Amino acid sequence: MAWEAHSFEAWSRVGRATKGDDSPDSRPRAAARSSKRAIDLLVAITALILLSPLLLMVAIIVKLSDRGPVFYSHMRIGFGGAPFGCLKFRTMKPDASAQLAELLQNNPAARSEWEATRKLKNDPRITAVGDILRRSSIDELPQLINIVRGEMSLVGPRPVTAEELPRYGEHMWAYMAVRPGLTGQWQTSGRNDVSYEYRVSLDVHYLNNWSLARDFVIIAKTIPALFSQRGSY
Repeated sequence: MAWEAHSFEAWSRVGRATKGDDSPDSRPRAAARSSKRAIDLLVAITALILLSPLLLMVAIIVKLSDRGPVFYSHMRIGFGGAPFGCLKFRTMKPDASAQLAELLQNNPAARSEWEATRKLKNDPRITAVGDILRRSSIDELPQLINIVRGEMSLVGPRPVTAEELPRYGEHMWAYMAVRPGLTGQWQTSGRNDVSYEYRVSLDVHYLNNWSLARDFVIIAKTIPALFSQRGSY
């Protein structure tokens, strides 16, 4: 497949030969990546321990709400094009896939919105509990486990599906040159209220200007962004 590691290496070689604004020469150096990974592990493990009462309480509420699964694992594309299961607390009804297929077949407006953004602002599949979890972003907390596993980072581009990856076009290398993040410039810039094209530009800009200091700035901006709930649906 086009997004596998072999193609990733090819895109990286092409990028290194192109000295433009989005050259992969600006990718984090190996030593800096090691520091980033160490911080990821320290923060994620600490957060999992401190938040364990909240995580347990949410798990019980999700389970009791409709007896469905507590967690949802969706296949996303990570560093180097490797697929992984991105974890979330389940926020949708157990038959969400069937509901989506039926909705897109019978509702042209919803189909157009889905094709443009891969999101539905008024999604009938979301449960009452799930709506609260999404607006507070608590549904994302299980991704701390993905961080410990090495599949994600605290900060980076949002993980995308194989179907979404072609939207990055010539910038596919940019997305796969780092681990996807629990938070990032997209989450602090309007989230679902911004266009997909702008989201891609944010991801490319993050890679080209990466530093640990920038990561800390994004983390600091994430806190007020969570309280504002802008684009959280």
